[in-house]
Formats: sequence, structure tokens, C-alpha cells
Amino acid sequence: MLIADAQVHIWAPSTPQRPWPPAGPDLPAPHRETPFSAEQLLADMRGAGVDRAVLISPVFEGTRNDLVLAAARAHPGRFVVMGRIDPAHGAPEHWLDELRAEPAMRGLRFTFHRPPLRQWLLEGKLAPLWRQAEALGIPVMVMAAARDFAHIEKIAAQYPGLPLAIDHLGLGHGKDEEAFGHFDALLALARYPNVVVKASCLPHYTADAYPFARLHPWLRRAVEAFGAQRVFWGSDLSRLPCSYAECVTMFTREMPWLAEEQLQLIMGRALCAWLKWPV
Repeated sequence: MLIADAQVHIWAPSTPQRPWPPAGPDLPAPHRETPFSAEQLLADMRGAGVDRAVLISPVFEGTRNDLVLAAARAHPGRFVVMGRIDPAHGAPEHWLDELRAEPAMRGLRFTFHRPPLRQWLLEGKLAPLWRQAEALGIPVMVMAAARDFAHIEKIAAQYPGLPLAIDHLGLGHGKDEEAFGHFDALLALARYPNVVVKASCLPHYTADAYPFARLHPWLRRAVEAFGAQRVFWGSDLSRLPCSYAECVTMFTREMPWLAEEQLQLIMGRALCAWLKWPV
């Protein structure tokens, strides 16, 4: 079975030559005390049986793609990148032309739950980007709070050719029922064929222990609503409270209600098709 991870962060230490932005209320703390390199990730992937991963720069490093792009160039069969951009700098044409010139960059990722990007979402300032990304078929991953799903729905409806992925099943703060408190709002987005969901970081959102059985009914509802071809497994490895292997086997061994074809799609084939990443 091909296993492709829809989201992993790698990062380097903050140095005078490559400083992080100043810490503040708009930036989260690093997920781990020590940086997490591409080499460490590759070792973890081998141990967990993961074949491929989508790399995303963590927000605490700032709006940069240098490290993830270097990793993807060095390991083109293992990594691709969803890039970060700063909407305050440059025109959409510039952002997307730069993206298209880089084979390792397969799309864009936005963290709309944090300022100032959230304000750009609320004010509709990214409309030129959505139009051009739709025209070019460039995938976009977004992390957004349930309070802003109406704005995500507006984008999905207005740009039906835009491939749009919602991170972490749209989950918010807390664990279990608290985290899934607005889950119906996510499921309502399934009526838009261009919307997919990432079943990523799920063990982070439960107080349950492996095999995280309290998560399974929620995931089943997502698969029933979106279909397996629109649900992508992912780990968000640096935030997991469990091992990488457990994040894999909670799907591959512990959910017998998933048919083999569904499992193949969720664990990697649907993601690779969405990213036009040849298998």
C-alpha cells in the first residue's frame, strides 16, 4: 500500500544567518524543543512505513520555503512542498508564477486561523489569487476555524475549479466532543466537489489512547460525507502525542469498516492524484 503523508513540518534552528521572526502572540511556540530535519523525517518514515510526505514550513519559522524546497529537491521521490506566501508582498501573478517555476512546489497552504492572514480572508483580499489558482488548477490547503467556514464556503462556491483542502478535519481547540463541536459545519462543505479534507493530526484532538477509538465515528462520518477519494490521511508528525507508526496503523489496522479500496485512497493515492504527484 502506498502511504503518503498529507502534512509534515520540518525546520532548522533560528540563527543570525537565518533568523526566525520575533516571538509574539501571533506566532505559536515550536512543536518540539529541538529542530526537526528532513533526515530525521526520512528515518521516521522508514520506521513507520511511510513512502512520501508533503512538507510545509511551520509558521513559527516565518513565511519561507527554503528548507522544505531544499529537502524536496534532494529527495524528489519522497517529498513535495505546499508553499507559504506573504500576501502583503507582491501580486498574485508573481506568487503563482514563482510557484509554477518550482517543480517541487505543488500548491499553497494558508493558516487562516491566525492574524493577519485571517483578516485577508474576512476582507476577501485574496480573490485575485483564487481566480488565478483556479485557472491554473493549483491546489490550496487551508487551516481555518469553524467560525470562518462561511468564508471558505464562499470561496469553494465562487471558484468551483479551485482544488481546496481543509486541514485537520476543520477541528478546533480541545479534545474529543469539544474539538468536534462544529463538525457538522465541516460536513456541510462536502456538497462542493472541489473541497477535500485532510484527516491529519487526529490523535492530537483526543484524550483517548491508541487506537483512539473515540475518533473513529467522526472519521467515518467524514468518509461517508466526502467519499474516500476526498479524505487524505496525514500526521502533522511534530504535534503527535503518539508514535508515527501508531498514527498509520490506527487507520490501516484498527478501522475494519474501511474497505481496501477506501483505505488505499485515504492513505495516499487520493492525495497523490490531487497533487498530480505520479505514483
